[in-house]
Amino acid sequence: MGYLSLKNVNKIYPNGFHAVHDFNLEIEKGEFIVFVGSSGCGKSTTLRMIAGLEEISKGEFLIDGQRANELTPRQRGIAMVFQSYALYPHMSVYDNLAFGLTLQGVDEDVIDEKVHRTAAVLGLTDYLDRMPRALSGGQRQRVAVGRAIIRKVGVFLMDEPLSNLDAKQRVTMRSEITQIHRETGATTIYVTHDQTEAMTMADRIVVMKEGRIQQVGTPHELYFHPANVFVAGFIGEPPMNFVRGTVSGGCLFFGQNRLDLAPVLGSRTAAYEGRPLVFGFRPESVQLGEQENAYLLSCTVELTEMLGDNTNVYIRSDSSQAIVKVDPHHTPEMDSQLLFSIPYEQVSLFDGETECAIPAEPIQ
Repeated sequence: MGYLSLKNVNKIYPNGFHAVHDFNLEIEKGEFIVFVGSSGCGKSTTLRMIAGLEEISKGEFLIDGQRANELTPRQRGIAMVFQSYALYPHMSVYDNLAFGLTLQGVDEDVIDEKVHRTAAVLGLTDYLDRMPRALSGGQRQRVAVGRAIIRKVGVFLMDEPLSNLDAKQRVTMRSEITQIHRETGATTIYVTHDQTEAMTMADRIVVMKEGRIQQVGTPHELYFHPANVFVAGFIGEPPMNFVRGTVSGGCLFFGQNRLDLAPVLGSRTAAYEGRPLVFGFRPESVQLGEQENAYLLSCTVELTEMLGDNTNVYIRSDSSQAIVKVDPHHTPEMDSQLLFSIPYEQVSLFDGETECAIPAEPIQ
């Protein structure tokens, strides 16, 4: 059993809306877990149930083996960082950091030492006398994080804490939060809709859709072994390309391209005859020109996006569209024909009806 354990947790509102369905997850002490998914998928609702801010309709939440459903947020020993920072506007940075310790009756000398140590870790020492309105968004977010970590609780909950920051600030704060987690060793649950944050920060990621867990795994597992079409399309930037079709004669047709499925499905190819299939490949998995042990495809270039380290090339083959990444020094011309290869081991196949992943069985 994990340090935090959610067993068949459900959230059903009085109007009958079922926001979270049978959520099961074991979280080990010290893990950095990220809940990710589109808006409205239930990730923030689940976080609020863990915090004690939302009642659990059905199921059980355990902290270190003890039922915590009825415990107040304070009794759970949890600190939460909100999207809106939730700072006290009439208090200085020093007083915002000290407030929680003051309520606990901690000695003033101890509070002063902890405030200055926390401020030093977060680069806030020069701002302790300032009011929140005099700070930038990134600085206010540091204060919000500092107010959580100063309490030395065992669990941090973060609800989209970087969504109000600009792109540069988000990159900086991602690394700072990751470093704080390493230094404190606290169990951290982090909610975001940004898959880049999830991939760069998490020990494990929980991908959610419409209140249900789609897959739980490390960033590597989710990227290279997605459980279904949704996870494959959600993780990765640009997302995985998908070609849908029906298997005929052991092949899938991609515009004018004929894809023999035997190199990936092996002995199971015949079992999918006449069935719908989804052929997936990541934009960065392609190689220009003909390669061994790979599918060779030809498509028309519709658009190119020069991004510096690579170029996104938008391609079309009849009614099918895709994006591939190429070296910027080999950017093709608009409306030209692009010949590229997809290594067999880089292909993902999904059942066209269930959209669940089909394990590969390469021919030896």
